[in-house]
Parts: sequence; structure tokens; C-alpha cells
Amino acid sequence: MLALLGFGTISLFTVLVIAKKMSAAAGLILVPTAFGLVGGFGTELGDMMVAGVVETAPTAVMLIFALLYFLVMFECGLFEPFARRIIATVGDDPVKIVVGTALLVMIAGFDGDGATAVLITVSAMYPIYRRVGINPLIIAMLLGAICPILNWMPWGGPAARMAISLKIDVSDIVVPMLPTFFISLAASLVFAYVLGRSERRRLHKHDAEEAEARSEAGPESASASASASASASVEKNQSGAHAPRKVIEPRNFWFNLPLTLTLMVCLGIGFIPLPALVMAAFAIAITVNFPNLQEQQDRLKPHTGTVVMLLTLILAAGAFTGILSESGMVEAMSNNVISVVPESWGGAFAFVTAVLSIPLLIILSTDSFFLGVVPIFAQTAGAFGVPPEVIARAALIGMPTHSLSPLIAPIYFVATLLRTDIGTLQRFSWPWTFGLSLIAMAGAAATGVIYAV
Repeated sequence: MLALLGFGTISLFTVLVIAKKMSAAAGLILVPTAFGLVGGFGTELGDMMVAGVVETAPTAVMLIFALLYFLVMFECGLFEPFARRIIATVGDDPVKIVVGTALLVMIAGFDGDGATAVLITVSAMYPIYRRVGINPLIIAMLLGAICPILNWMPWGGPAARMAISLKIDVSDIVVPMLPTFFISLAASLVFAYVLGRSERRRLHKHDAEEAEARSEAGPESASASASASASASVEKNQSGAHAPRKVIEPRNFWFNLPLTLTLMVCLGIGFIPLPALVMAAFAIAITVNFPNLQEQQDRLKPHTGTVVMLLTLILAAGAFTGILSESGMVEAMSNNVISVVPESWGGAFAFVTAVLSIPLLIILSTDSFFLGVVPIFAQTAGAFGVPPEVIARAALIGMPTHSLSPLIAPIYFVATLLRTDIGTLQRFSWPWTFGLSLIAMAGAAATGVIYAV
């Protein structure tokens, strides 16, 4: 019963959000509440929601103040010189820009810190995407596909967690997966190239249609058409669509750049709590760049809606996960999935693990999956002669799909930075991340790191 309620909660929420029948914030609260009432948890739902919100609070603080910090940096034009340099290097060719984005994600995310990769990539590339007219959802897809693959490395977390829980050496997990690791990264570059080509065709077609319309309309109509086109561009820019962005002249560049680099390094090292780090960075940035209190308010006021929406989504996600976790639905779902695996599939349990990792990493946290579910998989597989390290490698396959889980806060952060909603983001990105997991599975099978006995 609990498993059915859990699957129903996640399925209905995903369908409603992707179909745009309900906002993410409303769905995160109403859908689990409704299923919780059906499950008989009426009087306990409030405490469950609060428990989830409390657990989410440090993440919410970190992301909110990180967003505020980078909004200040945008207002100061910190990233304009880099945007100009990149444009001067690659021009306005969408293929070069999108492939360059993929390479930037690989560099920024190699230390396993997804938050740093998001901040660096979005800060550097989003202005360029808007200026050229490229769909910014591509940035989200590349982050969602590449960062989880980079997390296969020992310092990323999942491999180390499984090594501890399964009592095996982390090198037995990671080293054999290196060929698959590079195959997966190469596939992500191919994805970037394909998307870049698609955007190049779309933009060329759009430009050709506009030029043809102007030539057929004559000089006066062409002037009116240009005016209308400019007005439409402004409307798109205000609504958050991918329209050209105004250029902001840098302010306090040689103070903001070292401050931002220091923040990035400290985020990667993690020697002090991240919420405290970004709070301090924001306080310094806003005070130095806008010492006048009225100017601070004027600069941040246009972004109020963005900040409030991010906070709302993260806290609502905390309530969502609180109900699912505290009610026992998460544990019931994972146990249910394991129980339906036929015993005759035992010899191929590595492939069963790889396949199941894709949906399970959508509904479970990494800790729940790698520390709770994978040991059960390994114990089951051991009865059929499948070594635990093989199961651990197979469990990494589903990581790209985890990045789009509605149960984790980063997806809301990325959606907010890109001025979009998670339904649109998921609908665009799911096919690519799912495809990358399948490619990773094929690569792992082809190189013999997961196999049947």
C-alpha cells in the first residue's frame, strides 16, 4: 500500500508539472498531502512536512544566498568581459557555443561539486545564449547529463559511499569504469554537437524568414517590421525567454573577480559550511558594490520574484520529501522494486541493477540508494555469484537521471537561474539524460565491467 502511494505521488506530480496542469510549488505540497490523507496519515502530515522543510533549510539558505550573490555580480557586469571574449573566439556559431558549454561543464564540475559547476556555467554562458538566441534549456541538459557522470570519480561521493557500505576498495569500482566514463563524456559532446547544429539551423531559418519578409514588404514596412521585431524582443526578454540581453558595463571588476574566484575555491574545498560561506560572500558583495541602501533595493527589487520563487520551490520540495520519507513510502518503494525481480534473473543481476538504478535514482536520494538499496542488491546478487564491485559499478549507470529528480533542490535552482519552470526543463532534458544512461550501460557491458554470470 505504501509503495503504491509513493509511486502514485511521484507519477501524478511529474505528469501534472510536465503537462503544465499545476505549478511545481503547488504540486509539491498538494499531491503528497492528498496521497498522505489516502494513506491515513492525516494528523501526522504537518509534522512530516515540517521535518522535511527543516532538513532542507541549509540547502535553501545556501542556494538563496548563492543566487543573490550572482544576481549582484550580474548587476555589476562581472561576466560581460568573459562573454565578449568567448563571443570573439567562437563568434555567434551555436555549434561552437554549445560544445564549448559542454567542455566548460566538464572542467567546472570535475571536482564533483555540482553547485560550483552550475554557478560557473550558467554565469558564463547564459548571457551568451540570450544574446545569440540559443535555447538556454541546453545549458540545463548539459549540466544534468555531465555532472552526474563526473560524480563517478572517487571524490564525487557515490563510489566512496558504496565502497564503505559494501566493504570493497573504491578503486575496484572506479578504475574499471574509466573507459565507460570517457565513452559517456564523449557521448555528451556528441549530444552538444547535435543540439548546436539544430540551433544553428533554427536561427538561420528564422533570420532568413525575417529578411525575406522585410524585402517583400518594402522600405516603410521593413522599418515597421524592424520596430515590431525589436518590441517583440523586449517582450521576450522580460518574460524570461531566450532573447538578447542588454550589455552591462563592468563595475568594480578587479574586486568582484577575486572575490568570486575565492568563493569558488572555498565552495570546492568546503572547509566552512556552505550556507555561511555564501551568506558572507553576498554581504561583502552587496556592501562594496552598492553601498547606498536605496541603490541596493533598486538593484535587487527586479529580482525579487526570482528569489521568492526559488525559496518557495525548495521549501515545498522539502515538504514533499518529508511526507514521502517520514511516512515510509520511500523505503516501501525501494523494497517493492527489489521484490519483483524474478529469481531466474539472478545471474544477470548486474544488468538488473543498472536498469533499476535509472528509476530508483529519480525517487531516492543518493544516500538512500547507494547506502540503503545497493547493499541489498549486492547481497541478493552474491547468492548468484555476482561480485559486489560489479553491482556497485552497475549502480552508477542511473546517475544522469538523478539530476532531474523533482526530489532534489538543485533542479529548482537551475530552473530559476535559467528563468524557466522545472516541467519545461524536464521535458526537454529527460530524453537526453535517459539516452546517456543507456549509452553508459552499453559501454559498461561492452568493456566487460558489468556482466552476467
